[in-house]
Amino acid sequence: MMNAPVKIEGSVENWESGALGRDPAHAKRAPKELEQQMDEAQGLQAISIRLKKELIEDFKFIAKQHGMGYQPLMREALRRFAESEYKRIAVQLANEKTAKEAACQQVLAEHEGEAPMRAAA
Repeated sequence: MMNAPVKIEGSVENWESGALGRDPAHAKRAPKELEQQMDEAQGLQAISIRLKKELIEDFKFIAKQHGMGYQPLMREALRRFAESEYKRIAVQLANEKTAKEAACQQVLAEHEGEAPMRAAA
């Protein structure tokens, strides 16, 4: 007697865990229209960029160590860089503003006792 195949529930957990299968031989490429809809829903835009082959290989190696694709890793690296730069720029602008305010206060303090100049009539 053969055992009947076990039906696995189609859930997010079973998909993520691989219980529903991960064999690329059974995978089908999504239609272009669906790919575009998915990119749009995620706010993604395709770009073309030239990178050194060595850098791409580095990202592929690192991505493999993290169990992910190299392109999502590159997106994450770029997102982290942009976030870091925004913070650095914000701190720089705040420091410049503080320095300007301090300079203005110093000028006002130096001229505090002086009488305003009046134009001759």
